[in-house]
Amino acid sequence: MAASSSPSLLLPLGSASRNGPTIKTPRCISTRVIIASETRHETCKTNTLSSRRDAMLLVLGVSGLSMSYSLASYAAGLPPEDKPRLCEAECEKELENVPMVTTESGLQYKDIKVGKGPSPPVGYQVAANYVAMVPSGQIFDSSLEKGLPYLFRVGSGQVIKGLDEGLLTMKAGGKRRLYIPGPLAFPKGLVSAPGRPRVAPNSPVVFDVSLEYIPGLESDEE
Repeated sequence: MAASSSPSLLLPLGSASRNGPTIKTPRCISTRVIIASETRHETCKTNTLSSRRDAMLLVLGVSGLSMSYSLASYAAGLPPEDKPRLCEAECEKELENVPMVTTESGLQYKDIKVGKGPSPPVGYQVAANYVAMVPSGQIFDSSLEKGLPYLFRVGSGQVIKGLDEGLLTMKAGGKRRLYIPGPLAFPKGLVSAPGRPRVAPNSPVVFDVSLEYIPGLESDEE
C-alpha cells in the first residue's frame, strides 16, 4: 500500500514558522479602466496610493468582488463542497457515547475503533490517514483528499505534538478522534487559504486519525 511522505500542514516547525515570500510595494500601479465600450489605460505617477482613503477603497473593492462571487455561487444553487471524512454522521452519533480519555499533557481522545495490530514504537515509521479540523468542524487538512496515507516517524517531532502522542498509544487498524489543545498544536498557527479555514496560533484543533499500518511490523488484523 503506497503512502505519501510529502510535506504537510502537520509539521510543527513549519507550516507556520517558515518565512513566506516577501511582498514588495510596487513602484507604480497600472490600472485598466473600462467605461461602456471605451477602454482607457491609466498609469500612476507616484510610488504609493495617494491617501489612506484610496487604499481603503481598494480593499473594499476586492472584498466586494469576492463577495459577489460567493453570492453568485449561492444564487446558482451550487452544493457546498463535500469533503471525505473518517467519521461520518452515524459515527458522530456513536461517538457521543464513547468515554473521553484525558492524558497528563492535556490531550483528550475518543477511540472510534480499537485496532487489533501492534502499537508503534517511538521512531518507527507509520502510515496514517487523518482529517484535521478546527473546533467548528471545518477541515483545514486531510490525507483523504490527497488519496494516500501520510508516512512519517512517530514520536520524532515530524508532526505536531498532539498527533505524535495520540498515535503512540493506538494499535494498527485503529481509528481515534484527538482533541488537541493549543500548546500541542500549531504554535504559530496556519494562514487561511481557499477552502481552508485559518488556524490561530496556539488554538485547539481536532484530528480524526486512523493508523493504517506500521511498515516492518506484522498486524494480526486481516
